Amino acid sequence: MNQPLDLPVDAVLDATGLNCPEPVMMLHQHIRDLPPGGLLKVIATDPSTRRDIPKFCVFLDHELVDQQEQAGTYLYWIRKNAS
Repeated sequence: MNQPLDLPVDAVLDATGLNCPEPVMMLHQHIRDLPPGGLLKVIATDPSTRRDIPKFCVFLDHELVDQQEQAGTYLYWIRKNAS
């Protein structure tokens, strides 16, 4: 199992208990509020986020720094694009 990333994050989005499309909709709002280059940690329980969040990052040119699964919880670290 991966070790949790020990990166300082600028914000945390707790989307536990929410189902598609809510986690990605909330992600869109939270990432908008971050400064360019800011790091957002997302905590989710919906398995569809494994597909949706990486696609979101590719589509909007954000960096998916890491993603992990721990006992049915999905963790994502997303760095907002600099532009």
